[in-house]
Amino acid sequence: MRAIAAEDFRDQWLSILDEVEAEGVLITKDGKPVARLVPIRSQSAGLIGALKGKIKIKGDIMSTGVHWDAES
Repeated sequence: MRAIAAEDFRDQWLSILDEVEAEGVLITKDGKPVARLVPIRSQSAGLIGALKGKIKIKGDIMSTGVHWDAES
């Protein structure tokens, strides 16, 4: 896997996106890995947005449904 420093990635990201291989690119900062850029596989790409309009959210998705009071 190719590794590149974050500051070099910042300067070259457009060309890196054009050349990213299946194993991806490891992005490092101060010699330590911080991120990995991997291409979207064609099978997975079709999943993005596939359920749009087919799922309805009912209720508050940010709630567990349990009411509690932190002061009691």
